[in-house]
Amino acid sequence: MPVSRRSFLNMTRRETLSSNSAGGREGAVAQTASVAAKGASPALDQGTLQLDKNENPFGPGPGAMEALARGYADAGRYPTNAKPSTADLRDTIARKLGVRSENVLLGNGSGELLRIATRVYTSPARHLVAASPTFGAPEEMARQVGSPVKKVPVDKDGRIDLDKMAAAARWGGLVFFCNPNNPTATVHSFKAVADFVGRVRNESPQTAILIDEAYHDYVEDPAYGSALALALEHQDVLVTRTLSKAYGMAGMRVGYAVAQARTIETLRRWVMTFTTNSIAQAAAVASLKDQGYIDRERARNTEVRKYVTRFFNDLGFKTTDSQGNFVFVDIKRPTREFKEACAKHAVIVGRDFPPLERSWARISLGTMDQMKRATEVFASVLKAAPKGAALRPPATTEVFK
Repeated sequence: MPVSRRSFLNMTRRETLSSNSAGGREGAVAQTASVAAKGASPALDQGTLQLDKNENPFGPGPGAMEALARGYADAGRYPTNAKPSTADLRDTIARKLGVRSENVLLGNGSGELLRIATRVYTSPARHLVAASPTFGAPEEMARQVGSPVKKVPVDKDGRIDLDKMAAAARWGGLVFFCNPNNPTATVHSFKAVADFVGRVRNESPQTAILIDEAYHDYVEDPAYGSALALALEHQDVLVTRTLSKAYGMAGMRVGYAVAQARTIETLRRWVMTFTTNSIAQAAAVASLKDQGYIDRERARNTEVRKYVTRFFNDLGFKTTDSQGNFVFVDIKRPTREFKEACAKHAVIVGRDFPPLERSWARISLGTMDQMKRATEVFASVLKAAPKGAALRPPATTEVFK
């Protein structure tokens, strides 16, 4: 019988309380680990489909779930004293990436690090540069602290316009470069990123660059490559990642940044004292050691992504070249209208993304079964033609401006 997250935690709580009274910490570890070993895994949601936050529908891998159970034994410890500790998690990340521990900074999800970088590098006299649309955390923080924001529209294919971004970066404080970009799901090659970083550092050496690789594990484009080497080569260039996406740990809030040690120390002063928690650390260490789970998740996501992309394309709806766990599609009607219609059928899709809210929607990818159910709803909402037929596109199709 499938075990849901809630039943898993309830069983863990009951067995932990029992073992604490019987055998102390060792008993708690043994009992909670045995709960995970019984097959505790997230149950697929048979009700409302949440296709709006780009989450992994299966959650953490089995190793992470077992570590999560064991981690409860250290729930009374601060994360620096837990097993594994904050230092252990940082060291695990460093070994996995082939960098030094001093090059890694942990965050409460990568969102905390994006906001910190914006506070550190921007000011009323030094603007933020960001694509439009892109992930909004840096822009939100910039506006809170009174920093100007220069927004650069994506190109006609939904890709970040690197030439215009570089031009806008002059005299700026921080460039936020999301690769793959959220919500358009497009990616730039390693060469393009390296050329961009080199140009900005040459033309505006006082400008920092943050490359957000939240969806790194889902990319299939062979020209893509992580910017980690660029972050180690250049001062004030940093890469952020999160365990919220492919690793399925969105609710545990674990992210990290990689940069030169001097850059890390500049940012570290702004991080909360205990930015991660003991239980999440245990699951994160186990997850990072389970590359097989990530490989399987990438393959699964690629298959589902092809299915959903083909569904929309066959019906005459344009999609961007997605390299994430979501698709961005021109639904040829106001996004809010589409979102509200889908919600009536218990399918929740992404919010509006100005300035493309007039006809583009972001749809997260669930399991294959979930997406088969969702595409039936999409076909109904979009009044698609019968199966096997394609909708005739209108005389003019709205594209990116």
